[in-house]
Amino acid sequence: MLRTEAAPVAPRTGDAPARQPTADATERRRGRRPAGLGRTPAPRDPSRTPAPRDPFLDNAKYLGILLVAVGHAWEPLREGSRAVTALYTLVYAFHMPVFAIISGRLSRHFEATPGQLARLLTGVVVPYVVFETAYSLFTRWSSEDPDRPITLLDPLYLTWYLAALFIWRLTSPAWRLVRHPLPWALTIAALATLTPSLGDDLDLQRVLQFLPYFVLGLTLDDGHRPPRTLAAPLLIAALALSYWAVPHLDYAWFFHNSAATDLGVPAWTGPLMTLATFACSATLAACFLSCVPRGRTWCTPLGTGTLYAYLLHGFLAQTAEHEGWYESPWLHSPTGVAILTLLTTAITTTLCTPPVRRVCQALLETPLRRTLTSGESPGPLRPN
Repeated sequence: MLRTEAAPVAPRTGDAPARQPTADATERRRGRRPAGLGRTPAPRDPSRTPAPRDPFLDNAKYLGILLVAVGHAWEPLREGSRAVTALYTLVYAFHMPVFAIISGRLSRHFEATPGQLARLLTGVVVPYVVFETAYSLFTRWSSEDPDRPITLLDPLYLTWYLAALFIWRLTSPAWRLVRHPLPWALTIAALATLTPSLGDDLDLQRVLQFLPYFVLGLTLDDGHRPPRTLAAPLLIAALALSYWAVPHLDYAWFFHNSAATDLGVPAWTGPLMTLATFACSATLAACFLSCVPRGRTWCTPLGTGTLYAYLLHGFLAQTAEHEGWYESPWLHSPTGVAILTLLTTAITTTLCTPPVRRVCQALLETPLRRTLTSGESPGPLRPN
């Protein structure tokens, strides 16, 4: 019998071309896993995956915490020394604004997600509660006031910054919705200087008067790098101006913790000084930041430990005053000031080291992380 060959049939219009077996299908028939299957990780919650650390910011935080500690070390040496007072005034004009700017920069992506709120709780609220209690108990001894109350509503000594950071960061999503946030923040700061009735609750005077620097940090992007050309001349000129202004200017304006009338001046002076000090402090902060190394250096890892260095060095500063260490005449000489500055720098650097940070985090943060809902870790700490 003759076998007839089927004539090829032309595909009709609209018919899909015949499907060829894919490599993945062939692999499945052979019992193998297709290449790449199961190798792509599931997407993670961005709030629990912080961006890589910026070495520039870590360098700035380390150098900034040195200025904070040195400023506290110089404080008892101001009396009778115009030079030390000028240095002290210059440092206080920009060292906390620098930290507020950096905190704002690091809060640009805060959206109040569960992971971010957990980090805020473990990295800011818990240290605030612990160190506010510790400083209250310590002050009972250092100020010889055994009945001093312990309260979380009246930040003591250094802890005001944690209270401020908590409030600032919670409000950062709202500030990003405002069209021109910096003028509004300056307006709020100016109004605070007109309101002596704010009181000491959560140190709201400082929270509101330092707010413009935090908002300034929120508005900066990664491309903002102050030029270095004029930094050194401006800092030298600022030091000379500070030396001249010592007898004429009340440096308490740079503390940002009082209303205008509390400083013994008319109320209308407050808004004017708000603008003047902001212009001065922002310029000096830009000069300081322009001198900070951009890339990774030996001090970059130390920048990750500035929070606990900030909180711990205060105990040493208060102990030195209580024990009368500043009563030695040689300490008030130029050589004594230089030695004290170097010693303070060395101690603060030690407090920034990873072992100190790990011990503090293990004691304060780890226990709370384990009690968070769902048993999930809130992720690495980036409080500031």
